[in-house]
Amino acid sequence: MQRVSLAGRTSCTRHSVFAFVNLASPADATRFRAHFGGFRQWAARTSKVCNVSWASADQQGLEANIERYRNSSVMHGSVADEHRPLYLVNGVPVKFPKKTKKLWPPDESFGCRASSK
Repeated sequence: MQRVSLAGRTSCTRHSVFAFVNLASPADATRFRAHFGGFRQWAARTSKVCNVSWASADQQGLEANIERYRNSSVMHGSVADEHRPLYLVNGVPVKFPKKTKKLWPPDESFGCRASSK
């Protein structure tokens, strides 16, 4: 696995966590999907079920994901570290590449579905 981004949204009526996982090969992605698709054996008691889906073609690969998030409002200084992308190299967190544009803070409803407001 090359990179994992986790983000949680607590301002919505339902707490949710999502991840973007960039795996090293198609075989790794297939195994990951087989294991985590429908996963519900969490350490804490919950009815949550893991949903796994493929990213669109423009979001495939490490570089595409870095470019997507480096200038995203989720990287703004007002966003807590635990809600920002986590970039791992060989399982060790490394600094996310620097922004190339001015970052604006996210809207307070950022990440919430319209039905959960």
